[in-house]
Amino acid sequence: MDVKSMKYYVYWLYCQFELITCSYLMEPWEKLLFYTFNITVLVMLLYTAYIFVHVHVSTAFHFFLHLFGNQHENAVSIVK
Repeated sequence: MDVKSMKYYVYWLYCQFELITCSYLMEPWEKLLFYTFNITVLVMLLYTAYIFVHVHVSTAFHFFLHLFGNQHENAVSIVK
């Protein structure tokens, strides 16, 4: 795929986005607010996923390790 067709494809995707969101009907200042809000929400969502997905995956991993019998010994069983 060459650069020129890639450029047209990205432009086509942008036009599709404008058609789906009806943002082609907006004035420039409305588009700026609309895109700023959407990008802010997307960045906050990605940041939250980056921070909290690791915690949830780690918790699930420890749960399944415990569930399938790969349990750590506790202090009471070591003393006995």
